[in-house]
Amino acid sequence: MKAIKFEQPWNVACVEMDRPVPGPGQALIKVVTAGICGSDIGAFRGTNGLVSYPRVIGHELAGIVESIPDGNPKGIRVGDRVVVDPYLYCGHCYPCSIGRTNCCTDLHVLGVHVDGGMAEYFCHPADMLVKIPDGMDWVLAAMAEPLTISLHGVHRGGLKAGEFCAIYGAGPIGLLAGMAAQAYGAHAIIIDVVQERLDFARSVGIEYAINSGEQDPAALVAEITGGTMAQLVMECTGANACIRGSLDLVSNAGRITFTGWPKKETSLPTDLFTKKEIDIRGARTSAGEFEEAIDLICSGKVDVRRLLTKTVSLEEAPETIIDIEKNPGRYMKVVVQVG
Repeated sequence: MKAIKFEQPWNVACVEMDRPVPGPGQALIKVVTAGICGSDIGAFRGTNGLVSYPRVIGHELAGIVESIPDGNPKGIRVGDRVVVDPYLYCGHCYPCSIGRTNCCTDLHVLGVHVDGGMAEYFCHPADMLVKIPDGMDWVLAAMAEPLTISLHGVHRGGLKAGEFCAIYGAGPIGLLAGMAAQAYGAHAIIIDVVQERLDFARSVGIEYAINSGEQDPAALVAEITGGTMAQLVMECTGANACIRGSLDLVSNAGRITFTGWPKKETSLPTDLFTKKEIDIRGARTSAGEFEEAIDLICSGKVDVRRLLTKTVSLEEAPETIIDIEKNPGRYMKVVVQVG
């Protein structure tokens, strides 16, 4: 079979590999679509310290079940259309025991710690597949995983209808967070330094957009919210300045979720934690949000197609990854049409 592999940083190719054989408890999936993620670009650059090489990438996956153990817990059968939950957890550590499997102390992420599924075939635990409706577009199915990341941040922040949600970052995760927030009746405020991304955010229906390179986000958030500030701030960039800025945008008794991964520590004025009595929560990957994401996509409440830049073939994926790294401003989401 063919697969997309990073032999080492800056070295990506479509290679020939042996077709995998499922082990105990595993299903064999014929991959139909696979999304290219920003973390894949980080792995290509060699800037993601969690990635080991050589590595087959791909964790935003949708496909058809070719084989699966009988009596699997979800009742999935051969021929079913599924998406893959890419976060492999141990099931017995403390976080796993309380259902916080995304915080597993031995978490393995596809395409990062272990080989992913941007390939013609892929084996995965049968209990980590999620069935999708027969009529769901394959391209949209591959975009469910990034929506789960955004939903997890929304849930960790306890967002309620009518609240204001300020989001740092007009990339795919930030935009999907804003679209999800509005789908649930909240008011989204997207903040970024790239005007083209902010214009795009407005074009997909985001209510407010602030250019933090040219405007004062705190002053504008105060104006938008009538002085209350944002009940929830979601940091989706990992930029230290945005992490620090989140404290200025959050309301008294408000919440902050950190989804972005900073490359270095951020110095924070902890007196504001107490003064505002802020709840600050990490938001890592996702846990149990796939069914919700699929429902939001299929119902049209979150129109993920608006974020699709283009689709490419498996053979075109290496040159596309190289171009995304060189020209990130030209891309939002790219989906690889595998089969």
